[in-house]
Amino acid sequence: MEAKELSPGKFALNYGLILGLIMVIISVGMYTSGMMLEGKQWPIYIYYLIYPLFIIYTISQYRKRNGQILALTDALKVGVATGVVSGLVYAVYSIIFNYVIDPEFMGKMMEVAREKLYENPKMTEEMIDKSMEYVEKFSNPLLGSAIWIGMSTLFGLIYALVGGLILKKEA
Repeated sequence: MEAKELSPGKFALNYGLILGLIMVIISVGMYTSGMMLEGKQWPIYIYYLIYPLFIIYTISQYRKRNGQILALTDALKVGVATGVVSGLVYAVYSIIFNYVIDPEFMGKMMEVAREKLYENPKMTEEMIDKSMEYVEKFSNPLLGSAIWIGMSTLFGLIYALVGGLILKKEA
């Protein structure tokens, strides 16, 4: 009986789903606790710590399941696929959240941002209005989701390169 070839993309699917769900759980926790509107960012930093560790762990699990053999190209495929899938999971959640669960949330965030700008005595009304124009442009959930997927892919590539260089082992 021949050994079945392990597909890096299919292998990364489950890990990408788990990583995306971790971000969704963090986001839901921040929303329900009010941290999002308060502007608290520390839970996101936890995700930024988990992300590279999880990508490298996924690559190590691929190597383990592949008979301790890992080519750099396979490590890159696993890492990028994990990043893309996790980005897609969070993007879907974000779109559902912003259009179905709480469509007024972005408006609330805009008001919080405006209030924070008013707290700065160096900001003039004109400067605040200009800043809010930029905030409005980038607060579109679809644009934010596309940026999130792109960044997740890019960082998946970077961490996969690091993990692949560390863990590679040719046949």
